[in-house]
Amino acid sequence: IGRVRQQGNLALYANQRAFLARLAATDGRISSHLGRLEPRTIKNAAATELRQYLSSLKTRIDRQVYQDLLALAKKHGFAEVMVEKAVDVMVTVDMVVAAERDEVDAAYLLSADGDFTPAVEAVRAAGKKVYAVSASHGAQLAAAVDSFIRLDPGWFVDCY
Repeated sequence: IGRVRQQGNLALYANQRAFLARLAATDGRISSHLGRLEPRTIKNAAATELRQYLSSLKTRIDRQVYQDLLALAKKHGFAEVMVEKAVDVMVTVDMVVAAERDEVDAAYLLSADGDFTPAVEAVRAAGKKVYAVSASHGAQLAAAVDSFIRLDPGWFVDCY
């Protein structure tokens, strides 16, 4: 997972550390590898939609209200999100190395991302089973694994 920095949201940092400690205490075979969280600027779809809505109004609204709404749409036209980096590479390296060292009989990959396909193929070439588990369906990955376990997306509605 991406490493939460010890700045800004300190509760988020503490929660991640507590989660990782609980995870490690669960089973000594579990290891955690922390990637990076990098900021990315994205276009805010809601602000774009608001500007389009305001420009398409057929009924006149109060001029000041219109200007205030337009100013809000411009102010929030872009948003900053954090993107996880390097984690997928760490997962693939762990899978392939563990298979090559004969440390595992099977790997469970919690993803539907087809980018994992080459790693899956390497693990299977080493004679190991690979199971992908996800609420999304990834056709390319599903074709490469021994079994694709589809989780019901409804199970996760209260997680977001």
